[in-house]
Amino acid sequence: MTNFDDLPPYELGFPGPLRDKLVAAVLSGAKTATTGLLAAYQMEDEPLPEVGQRTALVDSAECPVAVLEVTDVRVLSLGEVDLGHALAEGEGYASVAEWRASHEEFWHGAQSRAFLGDPGFTVNDDTPVVTERFRLVETPAGH
Repeated sequence: MTNFDDLPPYELGFPGPLRDKLVAAVLSGAKTATTGLLAAYQMEDEPLPEVGQRTALVDSAECPVAVLEVTDVRVLSLGEVDLGHALAEGEGYASVAEWRASHEEFWHGAQSRAFLGDPGFTVNDDTPVVTERFRLVETPAGH
């Protein structure tokens, strides 16, 4: 069994209802992909995920709920994200347009703009994003 404290935390969205929904989708097996802004990685001087890397998925209380392993990482422009990736995000999107509208709402939201330090931040087809696929490796006892 993995010692979850030895793994870097993996956070989806901001703590609260969205993160709870995303974590539940991972635990159910529906969500096997996610997308982040390259700008967020650069702002935090955080390295991009690497294939084979393992992390501890955390819930809104920052408690580890699963071990994830990265299976694919790509840096694309937002306009290059395809339906396969949108479907793998496991949030019920039926089209890339639905996926994009949801992500734009998140990235244009007050929390994201505050995090990025840019109250007018917007994305367009050329905005670089990091698409990531992962697999659920393990859940701690009791989850």
